[in-house]
Amino acid sequence: MSQSPSQDPSPPTIVSVEFFFDPGCPWTWATSRWLVEAAAARQITIEWRSLSLSVLNAGRDIPEEYRSLVASGVGAHRLFAALRDAGRNDLVAEAYTEWGRRVHHDAEPPRIELVRAVALVSGAGDWLDAIDDPSWDAAVEASTHEAVGLAGPDVGSPVIAFGEPRFGIFGPIVSPPPIGDDGLRLLDLVLTSETIPGFFELRRGRTTGPLPGARP
Repeated sequence: MSQSPSQDPSPPTIVSVEFFFDPGCPWTWATSRWLVEAAAARQITIEWRSLSLSVLNAGRDIPEEYRSLVASGVGAHRLFAALRDAGRNDLVAEAYTEWGRRVHHDAEPPRIELVRAVALVSGAGDWLDAIDDPSWDAAVEASTHEAVGLAGPDVGSPVIAFGEPRFGIFGPIVSPPPIGDDGLRLLDLVLTSETIPGFFELRRGRTTGPLPGARP
């Protein structure tokens, strides 16, 4: 005879999640668009956090075609760190959305000049100096290591963290981002994973490249 489950299988009551992300990753962008819609429907707030692929790949040789992406990512993460320090989570969200529109939908080259343009358009012009200020790198590194500590080892962007004690999970990787009821079901699955002792990984092979979904 099977035993009755000792825990409620319904999703835990979560009021906020942390989304650790690198703006240059197209897979991360697709995940973020799913999370924005689904979290709003569930009245869950999103705290936007840096997860720098440059930090994760420190010491490795970067191919020429990715160097501008890495350089722009460094500047973007500095901007995000300064905005977070100022308590402007809303502007991190706005800047990331504007970046995603231009890079992941409109195929604009990811350059440091674009980071400055995005900051101005999104209302973060007062923090332009942070883009070239290496003093923010320590905060970016700390945030990245925090994400890996919550969901790692051997994880990349994105990481979603939530719950008490905090629980981190890599992904989900989606292409295109699910919307409507599909998106809500996926969010419920992600949040429920926290309640399952011993759960580490669920994965299927990718059969398509990153599809960003509708342009926000």
